[in-house]
Amino acid sequence: MTIEIEQFNCRSDNFGVLVRDPASGLTALIDAPEESTILAAIERTGWTPSLILTTHHHADHVEANLALKSRFGLKIMAPAKEADKIPGVDQTVGDGDTIDFAGEKISVIATPGHTAGHVSYCFPKSGVAFTADTLFALGCGRLFECEPDIMHDSLNKLAALPKETKVYCGHEYTLSNARFAVTIDPTNEALAERLKLIEALRADGKATLPTTIGEELATNPFLRCGDPAIRANLGMTAASDAEVFAEIRKRKDNF
Repeated sequence: MTIEIEQFNCRSDNFGVLVRDPASGLTALIDAPEESTILAAIERTGWTPSLILTTHHHADHVEANLALKSRFGLKIMAPAKEADKIPGVDQTVGDGDTIDFAGEKISVIATPGHTAGHVSYCFPKSGVAFTADTLFALGCGRLFECEPDIMHDSLNKLAALPKETKVYCGHEYTLSNARFAVTIDPTNEALAERLKLIEALRADGKATLPTTIGEELATNPFLRCGDPAIRANLGMTAASDAEVFAEIRKRKDNF
């Protein structure tokens, strides 16, 4: 049986995620944005985490680490390149490492760009990836610590996952991302339809996640830098994919 997932809102626009193996009851938390909402999710589900899988060092992803560790005695895993910035780390991980989760092997994928040591966690057997602030629905994270080509390479790694892979991201940014995406890819009918769906979901106060790798490949301009229509719209027909990515990211920063 594949994992069970409980996604919930934290802070103003973060997502918290509990991941549970139904056979053993083993539960992990993907990042720790806010103690109160995490505790509410634990009480609601009855799923008590014994592990935090930390993606990167930003405060809105690690704020509750020490409080939860004190309360539950859980283990905190975090990217080795950022361990000195993350509270309560017990074990570090890096690109290509695997973590045993009740018999399922979690793959650690280095996805720097938003931060220099950011990692994503993929559950291949369950067909799920947790990409935090690297890949968003219809977007990608801001580049705080790396050059554009580094993020472009990280996104290519995630884009190579099976198209049916479900993707859980760190924030509810999808509506803003979609409105920007149509300025980059205005003739994409799949994107136009997706924007309508997203607007309806947000109007009802519903989450727009998870997405899938396949859906992002079809509609996320940051994964579509080689598309002729996007290149023509940007006036960058002869540019490299990395150059197109950098231009799209610059435009998003000023959107």
